[in-house]
Amino acid sequence: MYEEAPSGEVPGAVVWRARGPGGVVLPDGCMDLLWTEGRLLVAGPDTGPHPAGEVPGRAFAGLRLAPGTGPALLGVPAHELRDRRVELADLWPGPYVRRLSERTAAYEDPCAALEALARTRLAAAGPPDPLPAEVTARLRAGQPVAAIARAVGLGERQLRRRSLDAFGYGPRTLGRVLRFQRALALARRGLPQAEVACAAGYADQAHLAREVRALAGTTLGAYTASAGANSETPQPSGSSTTA
Repeated sequence: MYEEAPSGEVPGAVVWRARGPGGVVLPDGCMDLLWTEGRLLVAGPDTGPHPAGEVPGRAFAGLRLAPGTGPALLGVPAHELRDRRVELADLWPGPYVRRLSERTAAYEDPCAALEALARTRLAAAGPPDPLPAEVTARLRAGQPVAAIARAVGLGERQLRRRSLDAFGYGPRTLGRVLRFQRALALARRGLPQAEVACAAGYADQAHLAREVRALAGTTLGAYTASAGANSETPQPSGSSTTA
């Protein structure tokens, strides 16, 4: 079982709940706060598929943060958490995390506790850096990295450094991940693979196949067959019992 909904408390975030054995977690450019069996964890940004069972648990609650917003909340550059699942106590003082865990356990809905935690931390961090949102929007629009760098007033090396801190990887990798997620969404709607490749911005169907294999570890046909069999909302970064 997996369900998700937009957060009513944290702009751009998604709250989700999952039960059962879970499935493979695929890259989506996001970071997640997780709660399972009395533990608070963080799922960093992914560059490839993560298998079921990375984090033991039978039921999970999560808050999936929009690309680029996690570092302000956590106080840690995103690249330090790339392809990692860590205890929140590894990032913040242990006594503080224990108090947060006790507070989260007292909530009837742990997702509401995660939203409250995120809202408080983000408010304390001050106004958000507008760069990550602009870079994400321009990448989703298919703009090349050189053009994005010019538009935001940075050199390409500067943009890469800022992106590593904000997203966990450079803008080209983030662009690949966002395009990949766009392709998955189109495939779940039942579009033929040639149409998916064209609509998502790939050079051709072979390019799409290579990227899906690299980022998902499978073929697009196998992915859509599995998604149809599970009849669930797809599970991106952190959002399954695999964390």
